[in-house]
Amino acid sequence: MSIYENYYDTMNSVMHTLVRAVEENSRRHESACGAKLFEHLRFRIKDEASMREKLARNGKQANAYHALRAVTDSIGLRIVCLFIDDVYENAALLRNLPGCTVVKEKDYIQNAKPNGYRSYHMILDVETDAPDVDGNTPGHYFVEVQLRTIAMDTWAALEHEMKYKKTIANPELIVSELRRCANELAACDVSMQTLRNIIRDS
Repeated sequence: MSIYENYYDTMNSVMHTLVRAVEENSRRHESACGAKLFEHLRFRIKDEASMREKLARNGKQANAYHALRAVTDSIGLRIVCLFIDDVYENAALLRNLPGCTVVKEKDYIQNAKPNGYRSYHMILDVETDAPDVDGNTPGHYFVEVQLRTIAMDTWAALEHEMKYKKTIANPELIVSELRRCANELAACDVSMQTLRNIIRDS
C-alpha cells in the first residue's frame, strides 16, 4: 500500500493547481512584457523510498500522517528563472494565491549558506476542497517550493552530485572551489539583472 494511502490523488491535484497558476502567470507576463517569468518548472510528489528513508531518519513511523504532517516536502516545485527579479515575482505570486498560506520562507539569495548555496525557499499550506490526513474538509497540504536562477540551479546540481558521491578526491579543494564558483555566479546574476534593468529602462 502507498505510504500516502488514499491522499495521493489530492496531493497530485494540489500540485497541478499550483503549477497551472505559475504557468498562467508567466503567460500573462510574457504577453505584456515579451518575456517568460521562468525557464524551467519541475514538480514531483516525493517517491515512496525517499519518503520512507526521510521518516526513518527523523524517527517517525512510515505512514500517511507523518508523511503529510511531520514532513513538509511531500509535494515539491522547483521554479528556475533567468533573472533574480523573476524569482521574487514568482514568490510574490505564490504568496498571494487564494487558499495559499506561507508557513515558512528562507531567502538564501540575500543570505547565502556558508557553502555558497543560493535559492529562495517557501513552505506553503495549500487549502483544497478534499479532506486531509487530519480529517478536515477543506483539507490542508504542505508544498515545498524552491526558486532559483539557472546559475544557482547549475551550482546546486554540482554540489548535490558531490554530496552523494561516496568517494571523492581532494574534498577540501572542491568545497573551496565550489564556494568560489558560487560567489562568481552570484556576481554574474547581479550583473545580468542590472543589464536587463538598463535595457528595460531605456
